[in-house]
Amino acid sequence: MRLGLISDTHGLLRPEVFTVFEGVDHIVHAGDVGALDILTELEALAPVTAVWGNTDGWEVRQRLPEVARVTLGGVEVVVVHGQQFGSPTPQRVAAVHEGGLVVFGHSHRPLIETVADALVVNPGSAGPRRFRDPITVALATIDDRKVEAKLVTLLPTPG
Repeated sequence: MRLGLISDTHGLLRPEVFTVFEGVDHIVHAGDVGALDILTELEALAPVTAVWGNTDGWEVRQRLPEVARVTLGGVEVVVVHGQQFGSPTPQRVAAVHEGGLVVFGHSHRPLIETVADALVVNPGSAGPRRFRDPITVALATIDDRKVEAKLVTLLPTPG
């Protein structure tokens, strides 16, 4: 099973996302969506599991949970934005779930780290550039309940 992982779109869905996510079986959005239209566009590619983030307005918060849990490819996937942890770290975020895949956003800093039995992924920010971080998403694969992920840079770090 192939997953597209995305976060912090803040109302901007870059066209490169459609190329990178082509053929994925499921998309996980870790919050700060910006507008429900973003989810509608992603749903044209694959089913979407999403949570709201700290900058999302009432309309998004009414439709999405703060924490989502879904089983994909026999693996439990937990999705949070990360504002619940102040400055989220893989260790803090992994504490919400033992094992499987944990996806979060908020910091705009892409990372993949194993904590205990969980693969923790922050796909970074895919929306408007903030700070000096690259614009990224991630792809994950689940095969025989083993999870692997890689970051995909849409726009490199400036300068």
